[in-house]
Order: sequence, then C-alpha cells, then structure tokens
Amino acid sequence: MQSGAKWAIGGTLAILIVAGVRIGMIYRERHAQETPAAAPVREKIADDDLVFLKKKRQSSMADAKELNGSPIWVSAGGQMDYYPATGKHADYGKVSGTLLGAEKLEVKDFVEQVAPKSATHRVPGGDRQVLMLFTLPESSDPKKLYAVPVGYHESGQYTFYLDEIFFYDDPHDLYKHWGPEIWKAVDSHQVILGMSERETQLALGQVSKSLSNEYGNRLVVYANLGKPIAVTFVKNKVTAFRPDQGF
Repeated sequence: MQSGAKWAIGGTLAILIVAGVRIGMIYRERHAQETPAAAPVREKIADDDLVFLKKKRQSSMADAKELNGSPIWVSAGGQMDYYPATGKHADYGKVSGTLLGAEKLEVKDFVEQVAPKSATHRVPGGDRQVLMLFTLPESSDPKKLYAVPVGYHESGQYTFYLDEIFFYDDPHDLYKHWGPEIWKAVDSHQVILGMSERETQLALGQVSKSLSNEYGNRLVVYANLGKPIAVTFVKNKVTAFRPDQGF
C-alpha cells in the first residue's frame, strides 16, 4: 500500500507540474499578445517628394486650348527654343530665345504648322507641329507674341509634351520650402553653395551630363545656355562649382 501510495502521489505531482508549465505558457502567450508591438520606423519623405505636380495629359487641340488665358511656368528650363509669332503664324527662321526654369508664360492659343527640320530637335515635326502661342508677362515687352513647339500631329493622332515642359502651378508656391535665398538664385539662373540637384537643375537648365548615376553624390556639368558649369554634389548639396569647357 505504501508503494502504491507513493506511485499515486508521484503521478499527481507529475500532472501538477505539467499543468503548471502549460498554464505558464498560456499566460506568456496571452501576455505577449496583449503587449503592443513597437511602431515601425518610417523613412522620412523629403519635402520635394511631397509636392503634387498636376498632369493634364492632353490628347487633342481642344484639350490644349483649355489652357488659353492661363499662366504656366517652365519646368524644362534650357531646352525649348521659342520663336516670334504674328497672328497664328510662327517665324521658325528666327529664334527669340530659350525658355528658362521657373519662367512665367501667359498662354494665348495653340496652332498647327509644318516645321522645318531645324525646329524638330526637341519636339518631332510629324505631319505638322503644334505650337503654343504665349507672352512673357514679366519681360520688358509683355505683349509681344511668341511660339514654342509643344507637340505634333501624325497619322491622325496628337502627342503633347506640355506635362513634361511646364508647371501648371507657380513653382515658387509648390517649392516654397526652398526659401528666399534659393529662389533668388533660381530666378537669376545661378548656382550657390547648398543647393540641391533639383534646385540647380531648375536654375541652370535640364541639359546636363554626368559620369555617375548616384543622384546627389556626383559631379554634374550643366550646359547653361553655352556657358557650361561643373557642379559637385555631396549628400545632395552643392559643395563646389566652376566654369567648365568640356561640355
């Protein structure tokens, strides 16, 4: 009997131990579920990347003409040559200038015209080119009419580049976080220490070249309308710049 009692007591203790371990495991599991998980660390988004840039995706002349009477601003600085215009006709034989970054234009109308090969470097000629008629309200002659290629017609279809060439909202407001010093440099089309690549590109133009694809950490040479400037970026800030003759 004593031996049987010992076995019974031993078995009971073993059951209690197993039950205790199981209860402890259940408690830990429930407690772990009730403990809030640590919030994930979110990568900070740069202010520039939070800017919303409108896209209108025009596919017809009627779509383009919705801009008539509206101001727009140049995004693709240093690329688009423009010509004097009279009425609905552009004089491709004379280049009035090149559109500069953040420059304000007043849209007057859109016309179609057969373009010479010399005017199809940036925008194809197609069957006929689409030109935007505009004025420069902040120039010395704010009523003078100009024309710039913004698309073309071919095989019954239109292709427009307005979304790629222009801002539909004032970039001074879109990128107001750049601050007055940066905007003074951009509007005067100069580079200063501390500017980012995006700021420098708007100031000096999009025509550039670099031997590196590491954005923000490289040397970039900007054509700058025939006066090349080599700009060094470190951590997306201008650390040095100089005139360059190798463009």
